[in-house]
Amino acid sequence: MKIAIIGQQDFGKAVLDAFAGRGDEISGVFCAREKEGARADALRARAQEKGLPVYQFKSLRAPEASEAMRNAGADIGIMAFVTQFAPQEFVNIPKHGTIQYHPSLLPKYRGPSSINWPIIKGDTETGLTIFRPTDGLDEGAVILQKRTPIGPDDTLGSVYFDRLFPMGVQALLEAADLVLAGKHQEAPQDESQASYEGWCKAGEAKIDWAKPVDHVYNLIRGCNPAPGAWTSVNGKKLQIFEARKTVFRRFADVPGKTGEVADVTAQSFKIVAQGGVIEVLKARFEDGKKVSAGELAQSGGIGAGTLLGG
Repeated sequence: MKIAIIGQQDFGKAVLDAFAGRGDEISGVFCAREKEGARADALRARAQEKGLPVYQFKSLRAPEASEAMRNAGADIGIMAFVTQFAPQEFVNIPKHGTIQYHPSLLPKYRGPSSINWPIIKGDTETGLTIFRPTDGLDEGAVILQKRTPIGPDDTLGSVYFDRLFPMGVQALLEAADLVLAGKHQEAPQDESQASYEGWCKAGEAKIDWAKPVDHVYNLIRGCNPAPGAWTSVNGKKLQIFEARKTVFRRFADVPGKTGEVADVTAQSFKIVAQGGVIEVLKARFEDGKKVSAGELAQSGGIGAGTLLGG
């Protein structure tokens, strides 16, 4: 088949490699422009390495973008991690239209941080959706979905890189084949089940040590590796990445007040939350490198009795 790819970064690159690797023709690659000083976009670099036509329009609404898509003569458009708005007049140009990847079980978790939020909210399952893009945000008809469990210690990194990334590449191949063969079905999303979550950024990643320990732990793992759950100590921002939790059955067993460092070892330090403790294993100060928590505690003056989050 003849493919037009709209996307960017490592996921877009992996999708390009998957289609090209099985012999499909890539007739055009559409990437967002890199910001000044940013590293080269992985999809753009791979497309140029293969000698493919690459387009980087400031906006996909531009008439030039539609003209380039028409010139590509694609059988189907493949949207793989797209941050630009793609209007209907653009996505409808390929012969069989365009399909898009979204890393959640739509209509739940529409929006840009759809992998973070299920983990932060304590869900035990997530997945991916291949759907028809519309002018609404993640609102188009569903072509196929794949599910994956969220384990109690999964992080954003493990859910995405170990599962949703490779599953997404394969799902786009499968969906494209179904569409071109005329064997697919398109199911409208149930708006009564729809939810939208905005960006998970620093403001959303701040730890409240007065929250239940499960809530704090879910926030840490849902923000690992990005944006990094954080607190403050001695006036400095401290980001927490790898951690473990301990839940106590009795309030009397909790070894201190919320936000207090209860213990420091050579490898870690423990912070009290409501109903338990978080054992920090890897962390970093905002102006430093990610290191073992024991090393960070020693260099940063963190000891038993230190209060965090003030």
